[in-house]
Amino acid sequence: MEILPTAVGSCPKENVKIYQEWFRYADSDDDGRITGNDATKFFALSKLTRSELKQVWAIADTKRQGFLGFSEFVTAMQIISLAQRGQEISPDVIASGELDKLSPPSMEGLDAALIKKAKRSPKKNDPDGTPQQSQSVQWFSSKSSKKVSLSSVTSIIDGLKKLYIEKLKPLEATYRFSDFVSPLLTNSDFDARPMVMLLGQYSTGKTTFIKHLLRSSYPGAHIGPEPTTDRFVVVMAGPDERSIPGNTIAVQADMPFNGLTSFGTAFLSKFECSQMPNPLLEHITFVDTPGVLSGEKQRTQRSYDFTGVTSWFAAKCDLILLLFDPHKLDISDEFKRVIGSLRGHDDKIRVVLNKADQVDTQQLMRVYGALMWSLGKVLNTPEVNRVYIGSFNDKPVNEAAVGPLGKDLFEREQDDLLSDLKDIPKKACDRRINEFVKRARAAKIHAYIISHLKKEMPAMMGKAKAQQRLIDNLEDEFAKVQREFHLPAGDFPNADHFREVLSGYSIDRFEKLKPKLIQNVDDMLGYDIPELLRNFRNPYD
Repeated sequence: MEILPTAVGSCPKENVKIYQEWFRYADSDDDGRITGNDATKFFALSKLTRSELKQVWAIADTKRQGFLGFSEFVTAMQIISLAQRGQEISPDVIASGELDKLSPPSMEGLDAALIKKAKRSPKKNDPDGTPQQSQSVQWFSSKSSKKVSLSSVTSIIDGLKKLYIEKLKPLEATYRFSDFVSPLLTNSDFDARPMVMLLGQYSTGKTTFIKHLLRSSYPGAHIGPEPTTDRFVVVMAGPDERSIPGNTIAVQADMPFNGLTSFGTAFLSKFECSQMPNPLLEHITFVDTPGVLSGEKQRTQRSYDFTGVTSWFAAKCDLILLLFDPHKLDISDEFKRVIGSLRGHDDKIRVVLNKADQVDTQQLMRVYGALMWSLGKVLNTPEVNRVYIGSFNDKPVNEAAVGPLGKDLFEREQDDLLSDLKDIPKKACDRRINEFVKRARAAKIHAYIISHLKKEMPAMMGKAKAQQRLIDNLEDEFAKVQREFHLPAGDFPNADHFREVLSGYSIDRFEKLKPKLIQNVDDMLGYDIPELLRNFRNPYD
């Protein structure tokens, strides 16, 4: 499955050399990125109209990052060449595969400017399609990081990193947000590729689904009718095929899995990373999970917090696929807890009824009704979840069972699901902003709760009794905080989980409310993030 065709790979070598020279010229600050300001100056040499250049940027910046890397720059140049020939500009031109046949566009005065610049400055290294590592890595490691204005950052993601370090992280650290809700973010959390997690009972086709999309197997993949996948496997891009143990991958600074160390060695021994070179994995990372088993006995045999781990991955993932097959429609106690742990991520959930060609059309209709009934008891939402029906494997559809009507249905459903997956990289930046804002609001509410509990503690005597009373009546304390600060009730954390963590701390040692930290986060949500989005919108808007 192709997500985003790469212009560089199909472009003739002589054209690539020309585009590399142009890219170096257009990149005013040598950071491997063409920002909106760079683009407006350079694209103006094409003499296209503003409305045409607006379309060029919109099509080239498919991921809505607010800048163009080398690959996106090549795409932009090819579209400009197409427009100069008088042809219509549309998103379909990339998929057509005709762009690589085009000669470089005519850029007025560029040759003279390149000769003039070559005399002034030494030759730089050729861009390879990957933006150079930004200085934001140093922001996370340096304690004395200088304040940088949002106008000087060169991407939306770098802007979010800067806002997190300067405004949100101090609030999280002060009120121990990492102990109660989520670990502190690192540079790799912002730069990670979009993730898709697959959940379901054993033998519902999770591993086969990933193999079907990759069109090949991956290291550590095991398939069978019995519970074969006994560990969490992250399938991601790498230079060669190999499996990396969980303890190793969790401590690598360039991987977004450091937070999993909190689940202990018992979990990390059941966690691994499979790397392989694959075009799809350049855009999406997959998370294969152990089959959810039924019965209380199986749950207690797990040596780690399975529900907690799925909840951690759910917060990081861009899409969560719940897989069922026609013969496994029951939702066990553990599966119900797992689905419950996805609370707050309802917009990411998609349901897949896999192996649907194992039953005939009449049975499929009944199976679909039974699945919706089962889900209705677990997913406490008035909306109906999108259910994709099909047989997601490399075998042809069993027409003898489903007939020509069923085959046509499966093909259309598969196209819809693939379209959903193709949208993930395009929406990754928007999703990152959404998750960041969600985290900021959660941290703010957490600060209000912690400071309120601290305020309710006596100054001298009876601290132990007061703490126990506060823990026992946590729901009432949440209600007080909600009324005092006019906060939405739906944004408050789960009281039982909060109580469990809180019991291990001395409330008296918590910090009092610091209005300046709260104000910084309010300013970030109200002014800084909107300004950041304005700075990196389409430069021709």
